Amino acid sequence: MTLQALAAKLAASQAALTSSEARQRAVFDSITELAIILTDPAGIITDWNLGAEQVMGWSATEMLGQSSERIFTVTDRATGRAKQEMEDVLRRGRVTNERWHLRKDGQQFWASEAMSPLYGPNHSHLGYMKILHDHTSEHMAGRAIEESQQRYRLAAKATNDAVWDWDLNTNHVLWNDALEQAYGYPLADVDSSGDWWIERIHAEDRARIHSSIRAVIDGSGTTWTGEYRFRRQDGTYAEVIDRGQVIRNAEGEAVRMIGAMLDLTRMRAVEIALRQSEERFKTILESIEAAFAIVQVKFDANDQPVDYLFVEANPAFERQAGVDLRGKWVTEFAPDLEQFWFETYGHVAKTGEPASFENYAEAFERWFDVRAVRVGDPAERQIAILFSDVTQRRRAEERLRVSESLARENVQRVQLALAAGAIIGTWNWHLPTDRFTVDEGFAVAFGLDPALGREGLSLEQIIATVHTEDREGLKAAIAEAISRGGAYAHQYRVRRADGRYYWIEANGRVDLAEDRTPHNFPGVLIDVEHRRSIEAERDRATAALRALNETLEQRVAERTAALIQTEDKLRQSQKMEAVGQLTGGLAHDFNNLLAGISGALELMSLRLSQGRFDDIDRYMASAQGAAKRAAAVTHRLLAFSRRQTLDPRPIDVNVLMEGMTELIQRTVGPGIRVETVSGMHLWSASVDASQLENAILNLCINSRDAMPDGGRITIETSNRWLAGDIARAYDLPEGQYLSLSVADTGTGMTPAVIAKAFDPFFTTKPIGQGTGLGLSMIYGFAKQSGGQVRIDSEKGQGTQVSIFLPRYIGEAAEAATVPTMTNTVPGEARGTILIVDDEPTVRLLLMDVLGDLGYTLIEAADSVSGLKVLQSEVNIDLLITDVGLPGGMNGRQMADAGREIRTGLKTLFITGYAESAALGNNSLGAGMQVLTKPFAIDTLAIRVQEMLAL
Repeated sequence: MTLQALAAKLAASQAALTSSEARQRAVFDSITELAIILTDPAGIITDWNLGAEQVMGWSATEMLGQSSERIFTVTDRATGRAKQEMEDVLRRGRVTNERWHLRKDGQQFWASEAMSPLYGPNHSHLGYMKILHDHTSEHMAGRAIEESQQRYRLAAKATNDAVWDWDLNTNHVLWNDALEQAYGYPLADVDSSGDWWIERIHAEDRARIHSSIRAVIDGSGTTWTGEYRFRRQDGTYAEVIDRGQVIRNAEGEAVRMIGAMLDLTRMRAVEIALRQSEERFKTILESIEAAFAIVQVKFDANDQPVDYLFVEANPAFERQAGVDLRGKWVTEFAPDLEQFWFETYGHVAKTGEPASFENYAEAFERWFDVRAVRVGDPAERQIAILFSDVTQRRRAEERLRVSESLARENVQRVQLALAAGAIIGTWNWHLPTDRFTVDEGFAVAFGLDPALGREGLSLEQIIATVHTEDREGLKAAIAEAISRGGAYAHQYRVRRADGRYYWIEANGRVDLAEDRTPHNFPGVLIDVEHRRSIEAERDRATAALRALNETLEQRVAERTAALIQTEDKLRQSQKMEAVGQLTGGLAHDFNNLLAGISGALELMSLRLSQGRFDDIDRYMASAQGAAKRAAAVTHRLLAFSRRQTLDPRPIDVNVLMEGMTELIQRTVGPGIRVETVSGMHLWSASVDASQLENAILNLCINSRDAMPDGGRITIETSNRWLAGDIARAYDLPEGQYLSLSVADTGTGMTPAVIAKAFDPFFTTKPIGQGTGLGLSMIYGFAKQSGGQVRIDSEKGQGTQVSIFLPRYIGEAAEAATVPTMTNTVPGEARGTILIVDDEPTVRLLLMDVLGDLGYTLIEAADSVSGLKVLQSEVNIDLLITDVGLPGGMNGRQMADAGREIRTGLKTLFITGYAESAALGNNSLGAGMQVLTKPFAIDTLAIRVQEMLAL
């Protein structure tokens, strides 16, 4: 064959192949009802016909080169269904199934699937062909039919009816499972003919029922109903009601009848059981103590509850409500009933949400504990109410609350009285033995023998000191407190040892024994004479202010100032237990210091008379050192007896504790060793330093009393983080605290004693040796400072009392620095100074020091003389005056009077009291300063120089 012939043959073959491929493509794309997809062996789509585009929405351009997994659902992709199908096809040759697939728009469609492998020459694997046929409509219709049949089966089962289907042409009857459940016939043993059914109808009912059925079938009717007796499998008869529906063909002939047979016997048994249940329920409701009612809530046009009708109510309702409201609207009886009841019941009726609450009904004058739930058809807006009258319990709770409130007020009054030094004495009345004992303060105040007070007095002896007008009231108050137990407080007048009558307040509590009988009656007497006089003064001031409208503002200011000053005096701390404990030690220390000063001065005088000057400096330094130590002691005492409550300030507790160590050691005596453990990098605390000092000293005195044979006291500070269960156990918020603890090696406490340790008046010391108020005062101080007190102790193992104070974020206040005196040449100072002091030695010191500096000086010994100078024409640049002066005016009053004449008069107060004593009830004005005695000469000179330079 020539080359031309071969070329011609090849061209003919190529044309035939091209024509064949075109025909195959035309066939491939013409099948639009089937989606045909070709892939390579890895499942990558290589061909996609028009049917696939119409079924799934993707074009061939979009799908060629994509993975066939794209048409699988998310669930099938996650389980690797595409790969599994390819493996099954290679193994089995051809695979068919039905399942859900995915369209481009995200919707799923149900398709039948056939998948086959594709092979080339030499059985080489070319890929796969998948053919999908969309059967979504048929699938959904089938599911709908199946669900409908299932619902029918469930409905038939739920009714407990024996459902039958009677083919009238074949006389064949089908029954459901209820035939066996209700009448005992197993379906497998039932003859399916209509005759089997008719034969089991009671002989007396059979003809009637048969003729009535035939009348419907043979006539033109479609429904049938009949009641008859049907024989059960056990031979007994059930009363039934049977209903049927006739189905006719196009010619009107009856071809089928479907019905259901209901066992009336069971239904009537249920009705009987229901009636019995209702009767039992009614009996229970009529016998229970809880009130029960069903009410129907009425709503207005805006769907707001406005009334409710009592549909039903048990007898307890009438007993507890006090009125029979059955069949009545509540507004008929209580037109002013609180809106709360309508809103609450209306909410339950509308939403179906139950409600439980306690509330007071003003119309019924009672408290009710109520439970309300919706009942019946929601459209009827009815609710059931179960409630109990809890008026007595609520009144008891209120009495308890009042009693607890009175107890808290009593504790506060006692703490205020303690701070003001107004406590007269304490008592304890042992009620079973009628033994009335008092402490020494009580006995002395009323002129009684202290020994007799410890042994026991009669109540008549005490009442004999009471003013005759107040005795009956006192007896009634005592009787009332004993009858109920708990807190007691009463004010009355008593005759004191000086024969005069004073107002006092008896403040205590009645403790009950385990059998709830009165057992112990401890208490304290508080001097309220000043308080009552202040209250009377306030009343008089109010009346005067109302009468003097023209000068209202001025009078108010004057009277308010007077009242504030009086109240300030009332609040001043008269004495503290710590000062009493320190008296002996302080006297010893001052005698030593005075001996050192006196001895040094005598030796200086002797050496000067002998012309010997070599030891003068040494004696002078010794005297000055002793004087400075004495000043430190007096400043310490002033911190314990300030005339006004100090404001809390940030302090370094370590510094404060170190400053008290020597004082504590002298107080507890040489037989007890005092150790201090200062926490590293201790946080600051914002507290009243003097109260903290008093608390520490009180704890140390308690520790001393617990170690009569000596021992060790350890005072320790540390930083503490309190969180979680520990914070809750300490009754403190979570956070950072400074801990200060005082521990001893003494006798310790029992748990019973610890439980009462902070109670006012509680003490384990003999009568007359303790008030029982020390730890109570410490507890109050800690709580007012935002902290807490905790006691850890065991009998025979010592005691540790820890005070927890909140951390102060910031720096502690620094100690005041001593200013440096500028160079002032003696004799060159200028200015006229008036010096007023009733102590000659102090005036001499001031005159000599300031005179040497060159000032012009005028002196006066009392306020009268000083005021005369201020009222004269003499030029005065600076007034230096003591605060406490004779002559009818104190230094502050004299200075204020002088300022009315000399506006802006510069004044330097010198006082042996705390700085606040110079203020009275007002702050210092401009150009006024205070210098406390004793003071250094340089300090005086610097202060004068600074004030004159202002």
